Amino acid sequence: MLAIIEAAGWPIWPLILASVIAVAIIIERAYSLRVQEVAPAGLLLDTVKRYQERGVTQELVTELAEGSPMGRIFATALKNAHNTREVMKESIEEAGRAVTHELDRFLTSLGTVASMAPLLGLLGTVIGMIEIFGAQTSTGTNPGQLAHGISIALYNTAFGLIVAIPAMIFYRFFRAKVESLVVDMEQQAIKLVEIVHGDRK
Repeated sequence: MLAIIEAAGWPIWPLILASVIAVAIIIERAYSLRVQEVAPAGLLLDTVKRYQERGVTQELVTELAEGSPMGRIFATALKNAHNTREVMKESIEEAGRAVTHELDRFLTSLGTVASMAPLLGLLGTVIGMIEIFGAQTSTGTNPGQLAHGISIALYNTAFGLIVAIPAMIFYRFFRAKVESLVVDMEQQAIKLVEIVHGDRK
């Protein structure tokens, strides 16, 4: 591996940095976007049960707000339970936007890495081509310099694609997962509003 890095020259280092950043974001988002972490199963039923038993208590609101992103939406809804259905829904939408922003954290950076990696690979390729042309002298071609230029060009192109492809796959996967989680949370929050206002049991 070290020999490949040496053969690829200095343009490989920004790509290595980009790959480390991408792996760190992928691991962090894979952990943070677990369904049980974001929208725990049974949270709606538990919230409704406690609401029907004791009403809106500070303990319930605090516990929901500190528990999970969906819990924060529920907590906001319950804080506005004494208001009209429209006011409750508006508060849910506002809380939902904040939660969506939180769930999207680092995904823009991952998308940037996925877009930037091929360009960094292209930069390495251009530098390698410059090395190749630099190998042409009036006395002939320098084989060592020519081989070095070719290795820089090929290794950087390959490594740029190796970084970009998984980063783009995970970026798309996480974006789709966030959208799915947000839709699920919105639907459950609407059910809570309907239960609070007596439209559903």
